[in-house]
Amino acid sequence: MLSGFLVRIFIKDEDNIQNDEVRNKYGYLAGIIGIIVNLLLFGVKVSVGLLTSSIAIMADAFNNLSDMASSVITIVGFKLASIPPDKEHPFGHGRLEYISALVVAFMVMVVGLQFIKSSISRILNPVDIKFEFIPFILLLISILVKVWLGQFNKFIGNKIGSQALKAAALDAIGDVFASCCVVISFLAARFTDLPIDGYIGVVVSLAILYAGFTLVKDTVSPLLGEAPDEELVNNITKEVLSYDNIIGAHDLIIHNYGVGKAMASIHAEIPSNIDVMRIHDIIDRAEREISEKLKILLVIHMDPVCIECKEILNTRENIEKIVSKNPFIKSIHDFRIIGEKNNKNIIFDAVINSQKLKKLKSEEDLKKELAEAIKEVYPAYNCIITIDRDFT
Repeated sequence: MLSGFLVRIFIKDEDNIQNDEVRNKYGYLAGIIGIIVNLLLFGVKVSVGLLTSSIAIMADAFNNLSDMASSVITIVGFKLASIPPDKEHPFGHGRLEYISALVVAFMVMVVGLQFIKSSISRILNPVDIKFEFIPFILLLISILVKVWLGQFNKFIGNKIGSQALKAAALDAIGDVFASCCVVISFLAARFTDLPIDGYIGVVVSLAILYAGFTLVKDTVSPLLGEAPDEELVNNITKEVLSYDNIIGAHDLIIHNYGVGKAMASIHAEIPSNIDVMRIHDIIDRAEREISEKLKILLVIHMDPVCIECKEILNTRENIEKIVSKNPFIKSIHDFRIIGEKNNKNIIFDAVINSQKLKKLKSEEDLKKELAEAIKEVYPAYNCIITIDRDFT
């Protein structure tokens, strides 16, 4: 397999992908191969387009040129992501990769708009397309080359877990479709005088615009702050709960500062009767070991939970049953009862079900609804409820 052969030739210690230097080399290799292949395809298609006077082929050529720019961004992105943190940027410079990709996305969209204009002009003012056999064969070969490039990016993307390279692989598949349309229009020119070339040019230009829009969307999303990877969420929670005397976990928040750079905080529930110094040592060790294992910066907050008071345990169990009937509530945590005799407060945080969030009219109405339902069962208690959100 050519992809594996290239990796073995250019990357030493290829299996050590947890090493940042090795991972960067994978990114550089993918970027350099992308630049070389797309530059060659651009040269071939521009030559064919000029020779045959085909606007569709020219549009496809400049689509490859924009893909070459994306490969440049891949290299720049991996390089910028490796710059160490400084005083002004304590969490590093990883997000510059997204900003650079955003610039390229707008460049891609400008190219698409320009060729839509040119294609419409070609429809209104048709030009004879000169079909020639050798240029036709070159276009077919370019499609096969693009298919291989897509597989190569997918291979590298899966190897190092790079969403950027996986997206590049999907983009390559879209380019294959566009190139096939161009080949069809070129072949059809032999049999009809209709301005099929112009119509296909519009189709290819729209494909370029869509690729640019998708890139903008994928780039803006992490800059705004998107939901974290589900696998990372599950791994953090699982690792935290694996330590002695940690009986629950909630309020996990993950901040993304670029590819492979994340900070996370989580609340760990611990028995309230455990020695403070002992649990502090456990939490410190958990922070250190999980951070190293998952390549993140993890901060753990301790939440003491009463496990001996039957009143608290029984009340919590009953209130969990009451709350579970409300479709907007996912779970509760930080449950406690404060006060004496008939002057007691039930205090807890209720986590909103994120899938129902858009249907929620008011948090205050939700708290009132929960309090009334609990009051029917525990009329002597007052409820102090904090509405919490699920950030994962």
